[in-house]
Amino acid sequence: MKHRYLPMTESDKQEMLEAVGVQSIDELFSDIPESVRFKGEYNIKPAKTEPALMKELTLLSQKNADLKTNTSFLGAGVYDHYMPIIVDHVLSRSEFYTAYTPYQPEISQGELQAIFEFQTMICELTGMDVANSSMYDGGTALAEAAMLSAGHTKRKKVLISSSVHPESKEVVKAYAKGQYIEVIEIPHSDGITDMDALNEMIGDDIAAVVVQYPNFFGRIEPLAELEKVIHAHKAMFVVSSNPLSLGALTPPGKLGADIVAGDAQVFGIPTAFGGPHCGYFSVTSKLMRKVPGRLVGQTVDENGKRGFVLTLQAREQHIRRDKATSNICSNQALNALAASVAMTALGKKGVKEMAVANLQKAHYAKQQFKANGFEIAFEGASFNEFVIKLNTSVKEVNKALLEKGIIGGYDLGRDDEALCNHMLVAVTELRTKEEIDTFVAEMGDYRA
Repeated sequence: MKHRYLPMTESDKQEMLEAVGVQSIDELFSDIPESVRFKGEYNIKPAKTEPALMKELTLLSQKNADLKTNTSFLGAGVYDHYMPIIVDHVLSRSEFYTAYTPYQPEISQGELQAIFEFQTMICELTGMDVANSSMYDGGTALAEAAMLSAGHTKRKKVLISSSVHPESKEVVKAYAKGQYIEVIEIPHSDGITDMDALNEMIGDDIAAVVVQYPNFFGRIEPLAELEKVIHAHKAMFVVSSNPLSLGALTPPGKLGADIVAGDAQVFGIPTAFGGPHCGYFSVTSKLMRKVPGRLVGQTVDENGKRGFVLTLQAREQHIRRDKATSNICSNQALNALAASVAMTALGKKGVKEMAVANLQKAHYAKQQFKANGFEIAFEGASFNEFVIKLNTSVKEVNKALLEKGIIGGYDLGRDDEALCNHMLVAVTELRTKEEIDTFVAEMGDYRA
């Protein structure tokens, strides 16, 4: 029989007991007083054979509303995108999925090159000069960006737009609390950062202004306008961005951003119950030595052959603690590899076509909702998400949709009472015209 693990036999158990010098399990635990030992039976099911256990677990897993048997219009930071089949093939190679931190370049060239390629592609997408070797996810990458800004400017206040993902905002605030940095929210107006409010709130004590592009509501923030206001006060301009959208939108780096961070889940990383993901972090060259985590660089050996090394590391393990910019302890190398393979398989043309397909299909869905009498909450340019207003709770609507094999959009009322009965709808390149039309038709009874 094939096993995914090596089962322990009775002889194995006896051999281990003899190795530690005892005759039985009871003797092994003899130092624990009888009075505190558990004498009853554990409240767990009896052991099953492997085939019976696999059958039970399979039946349990089939209760999940997976994306293979359901049509998903749920986004809000985790998206159902096309993943080239080659991604799993490469990730399944043992030299990648068992690789540890590539401290020794002489035996880590494959891993180092993969990370270097990831950095390069992130720079091309964002329009920035330097990108690191990945971070945990988009939320923590954004928090690191805010903390870098405070350290660089030596200021203790950060403004963050209320149109940034609510979970990312909470992560930023959690990071800031430990460093005694005040995080203040800028209200949004019609789904984008309120420019009038920003002008009133910004001053020479602000370390950074943080916005999202496209933002949590799917709207496209006016980065060029924001940049003028932010840099007039010598604050840092931090942008959280969906990297797929940058296949169609002007990169933040071209619009004056100082730091661009985000999540690479959109490239080759499955939804997987919300993680693990792969955060990216890119900056202008002047901030290169303050980037959290690690940078992989390209060089040549003594024979002139191309090679890769860990060039910069800003963690306190590697440099003086007072010079460290972050205590991030690892990177998401395997997920960064997945993103790299997906971007390589798609190519520049493919990434652009995929981004444009998201724009077009989301626009079609929005127009269909409008034609069927739905109110679009925040009108204006958007990428692959938009908000519709319903006549009842989104939770109840989603429950009814699931019975029809449809995973509905995100309930915005969970984060903001003012947006009760508002659904954030995501339409990716995988959604067909028939699926969109069916979704709109099923939603007909819930128009506000």
